[in-house]
Amino acid sequence: NPTNGTMLPKNNYAPKQILNDEQLDIFITHIKQDEKWFDFFYTEITTGLRKGEICGLKWEDFDANHGTLKIQRSIGKTISGVMLIGETKTETGSREILLPPSTTELLRRRKISAVSEWIFPNLRDIEKPMNPQCAYQHLKTLLKKAGLPAIRFHDLRHTFATHAIAGGVDAKTLSGILGHANASFTLDNYT
Repeated sequence: NPTNGTMLPKNNYAPKQILNDEQLDIFITHIKQDEKWFDFFYTEITTGLRKGEICGLKWEDFDANHGTLKIQRSIGKTISGVMLIGETKTETGSREILLPPSTTELLRRRKISAVSEWIFPNLRDIEKPMNPQCAYQHLKTLLKKAGLPAIRFHDLRHTFATHAIAGGVDAKTLSGILGHANASFTLDNYT
């Protein structure tokens, strides 16, 4: 047999983790106490955006009248201290999503006092976007304070998707929200 002696490649992906209903309630309670970060993390758990996508949002992407958000760019890893602003992860990653009414209202209120073109500007330099690594580090701090599992930032995306499926959102709609190429990928990952 020509396959004798071969080894299957190891799965390098960390297991997906989600916050269950009780943990999600605890998380929301803790982010409400953090006025600098509440809007950021509430938007994340109600949209399931990738870390770089949420950091790359500009006010021009938000339509308050229609309650939509265009996902058009992503903030990447820093090279020599410079953040890379580029395209979304995939071709279908550029998309327009309908926001929940609570998120639309949150962003509408936030826009009134906006002083930057970025929806979530860098806390140290408002002319720059939020640094994805800073968001990740703050998530870890919030989770630890709340006594919640030390999930990855991407697991907030999994949390959103899992709760959306459980709440009755169909796979095709969820696939579009998440920017997946097709609904079968979404089903394979979240059912």
